[in-house]
Amino acid sequence: MAKLLSTKYSNAGISLSLLLLRLLFGGLIMTHGWPKLVNFATYAQKFADPFGIGKTASLGLTIFAEFFCGALVLVGLLTRVATIPLIICFVVIVFMIHGQDPLHDKEVAVMFLAGWVSLLISGPGKYSLDGVLGK
Repeated sequence: MAKLLSTKYSNAGISLSLLLLRLLFGGLIMTHGWPKLVNFATYAQKFADPFGIGKTASLGLTIFAEFFCGALVLVGLLTRVATIPLIICFVVIVFMIHGQDPLHDKEVAVMFLAGWVSLLISGPGKYSLDGVLGK
């Protein structure tokens, strides 16, 4: 019980928490990107184009962020760099695509955005390819 009420922290605990955060967020976002990747033509017909660059380009950038950058976050390789396209993607989702929607319609996107920003700030932790390669 004392440990639950303690304000102390350990580096191992933080690294384990970052591993769980990366695995959860990276894995979950890849499940959003994969269907778009394998059904590109279907999605391209109806995909949003918030910047006027074309539906195909918007979809391609979203797949790059959700699937490929999600995979990098999952394994912890170039983690901080990989979070930047994800942050951009989710800023667009939260403030442009669902900007006028009530919070309950965009709360998952807001949580993803908070996770990506947290990983950008904290880095991947020592249980990552970045941690192994950085030694």
